[in-house]
Parts: sequence; C-alpha cells; structure tokens
Amino acid sequence: MPATSPARPGRHRRPARRLPLQSLALTPLLGAALLLGTGGAPPASTSAPPQTAAHGAKPAANPPVVVATAPVTTVPLRIQALHLAAAQVGKPYRWGAAGPYAFDCSGLVYYVYRTRLHVALPRTANAQRIATVRVAKSNILAGDLVFFMRSGRAYHVGVYAGSGKVWHSPRPGQRVQLSKLWTTAWVAGRVR
Repeated sequence: MPATSPARPGRHRRPARRLPLQSLALTPLLGAALLLGTGGAPPASTSAPPQTAAHGAKPAANPPVVVATAPVTTVPLRIQALHLAAAQVGKPYRWGAAGPYAFDCSGLVYYVYRTRLHVALPRTANAQRIATVRVAKSNILAGDLVFFMRSGRAYHVGVYAGSGKVWHSPRPGQRVQLSKLWTTAWVAGRVR
C-alpha cells in the first residue's frame, strides 16, 4: 500500500478565482498563442545531423526537437464584436455617448469596433450602414450589424445575436439589452 502524506496543519488551499465571462471567451485563443508563439511553425531542421562521439568523449548536445503545429484559427471579427456588445449589457443609454460607461445605439457599435477591435468605423448609424458590406437578410450571421431604416436612412443600429435578436442601446431611460427584432424595416451589414 503506497504511503500518503497527511496534509500539513495550518495550510489551507486558496479558493480559485473566477474569471469574467469576457476572459473565458478569449482563453483558448490566448492559450494557443502562448503555445505556438508568434513565429508560426519552426523550420523542419535547423542543424546538421547528429555526430557520434569518439570513444571516451562527451556526446554532442541533443539535437533540437521539432514539433509540428496546426494553424491557429482566429475568431471572426463579427463574433468578437458580438461578445463585446453583449458584455455591455445593462449600461445606460445616453445620447451621443460612445462608452465605456454609457452608449447611444451607434456609440455602442462604434465602441465595440473602433475602441475595442481597432477597426475604423464611422460614428453615426447611417454612416456605419454606408461603411459596411450589405448582407441579404437570408444570409445574416451572428455579429453582423442590423440597421433600422426610415425614409432610406438608418436611424438605429445594433449587433445581431442570432435567432431574430439584436444587442442594442435602445433609447433614453433604457439600458443596453438583447431584444427581438421589432420591425421588418431593417437591413444587414457586415464589417470587413
């Protein structure tokens, strides 16, 4: 029977820290980046074939180990935007605000793309509509932008969450929230 060592008196395990939801979404990407480094796959061989040591001589240092790596898949920009928009849930609407503590509708989209993802996107809903690539309603994907239209102009914008729902900052007195699409007068756009 193997011997087990008793726990030392007076030593307690520290409880694990909980990570915020946003951190968990990026954890696999960060782990993969740390494992793979930034240089991609190493060359197949970086040294000459190993030489045998003469009798009595020290053997040569071990040759480098070559590890084959799979390519890292990156999270699409629209999915990153979706997660960042969802992370703003509960923050208040304020006309003209673009975060991080309050938002109007286009300010939420601007904050997600320009401030957090470093993608150039205009500040107003209609300018954002013009700057995106139009997507047919039948081809909309989670993370695409939804522009609510009136008289040929976008008056409101949100980030599509899938299943007919959108993350947006609706109006004064409301907070960033997930809502069902409430009208059919909308077009979809994708940031490239």
